[in-house]
Amino acid sequence: MQTLKQLRSGELKGIKELRLSENLSSFPMEILDLAESLEILDLSGNKLSDIPQEIRKLKKLKIAFFSNNSFTKLPSAFKECSNLYMLGFKANQIDAFDEDILPLSVSWLILTDNKLTKLPFSMGKLARLQKFAVAGNRLTQLPETMKECKNLELIRLSANNLEEIPSWLLQLPKLSWLAFSGNPCSRSGEVDFKKMGHDDLDVCELLGEGASGMIYKAYSKGLQRHVALKLFKGSITSDGYAKDEMNACMRVGEHPNLIKVLAKIEEDEKLGLILEFISQNYSNLGNPPNFQTCTRDTYDKEFSVDAIASVARSISSVATHLHARNIMHGDLYAHNILINGENACYLGDFGAASFYDETNSGYEKIEVRAFACLLDDLLSRCISKNEKEYDSLCELRDKCMDVDVERRPLFFQIELFLQ
Repeated sequence: MQTLKQLRSGELKGIKELRLSENLSSFPMEILDLAESLEILDLSGNKLSDIPQEIRKLKKLKIAFFSNNSFTKLPSAFKECSNLYMLGFKANQIDAFDEDILPLSVSWLILTDNKLTKLPFSMGKLARLQKFAVAGNRLTQLPETMKECKNLELIRLSANNLEEIPSWLLQLPKLSWLAFSGNPCSRSGEVDFKKMGHDDLDVCELLGEGASGMIYKAYSKGLQRHVALKLFKGSITSDGYAKDEMNACMRVGEHPNLIKVLAKIEEDEKLGLILEFISQNYSNLGNPPNFQTCTRDTYDKEFSVDAIASVARSISSVATHLHARNIMHGDLYAHNILINGENACYLGDFGAASFYDETNSGYEKIEVRAFACLLDDLLSRCISKNEKEYDSLCELRDKCMDVDVERRPLFFQIELFLQ
C-alpha cells in the first residue's frame, strides 16, 4: 500500500502497481503521471463516486479495483483503456450501467454487492469475457445478447431476483462454474438440522479462510471430540447468501468424499457449521486462480497418473451423488479438494452451490466441463505421460470438454468410464 504523499512527491514514478486507501473523495489526478508504467490500480476502500475521462491516458492499465467506494453508476471513463482486462466495483451502490461503456478487452468483471436491476444489451459485445461476478444485486433477467459471450467460463448470479435461468446460458460452450442460489428460481428452503451453541465449543487455531468464512479447529464439549468450525463472515458473501451455503451442506447427505456436517450454529450474530475434523495430513489439491490464469487453478506440485485417476474417480462419484439430489456444486475446483498421501480426497466449500428444481441435465453438463478443466490441469502436470491410462484420461477430458454441451457425458457415465 502506498500513500498519497508519495504519489504527489513523484516518489512512485515508474511503478507498475498502485494501491491507495485514504478516504479519497476525488480521483488523484497525479495518478495520470504514471501512464508510462501503471498496470494495476487499486483504489478500494475510499469514498470515490466518479472517475475522470482522463483515465484513458493509462494505456498500460490492465487491472483496476474500486471496491467499497460510493459509486452509484458504473463509470464510462474506461472505454479507451484497450489493455484493461480486469475491472472490479464490488460493494458500491451501483444501480446504473449504461450501454457501450466498457472496453472490449474486459475478460474479468466484478460487480458483486451493488443495486443493479438490469444489465446493458452491450454485454453481448464482450467477446473476451471469461469471468463475471454479479451476485448480490437485483437482477430479474439477463440480456439475451449475452449468448454471444462464447468465452464465458464462470458466472456468479446468486442473491438476485431471477425467476429462471435462461436456456441459452446452459448452452454456452465454455461455461463451467455457475452459481445462482438465493434467487426465486433456486429456493433451498430451511433445513431441519441439529443445532449446537457456540458456547459448546472451545475454539482453537485458525485452519483456513475462504470467501464466505473462517474455518477453525475446535473442541466440542457435547461431542467430546475435535471438530472443524466454519463461521460465516456475514449473511451475504461473494458467492451468495450464507444460509444457502449452510442448507446445501446440510442437504447433500453423506458420501465418502464429502466432509460430514455434524450440526449448525444459528445465533443472533453467528452463523456457522460444525463439521467433521479432517486430519491435517490432508492439503489442498491446488491453489485458487490468479490474475494471469483468470478461471484456472494454479499448482505447486506434479501428479502421477494413478493420483489423477484416483481423484477423477472420487470427484465423479461425489458429483453423481450431488446431481442426483439436484444440487450443483458451482465451484468444482482443485482448491476446493483436500487430498492426502494415499490420494484419498474430499470435495468441500459449498459457497457457490445451487438447487435446481427440475431434472435438467444442462446444469450437470456445465459441471462436467468444470470436471474436465480439473482433469486438464492435473494432466498438464502429469509426471508419466507415456502410460496407457494417461491417454484414456485425455480421451475422457476431451469428451467432457466438448463444445457441444449435449454431447458431454453425465457423471454416472464418467464413473463407468473410469472403472
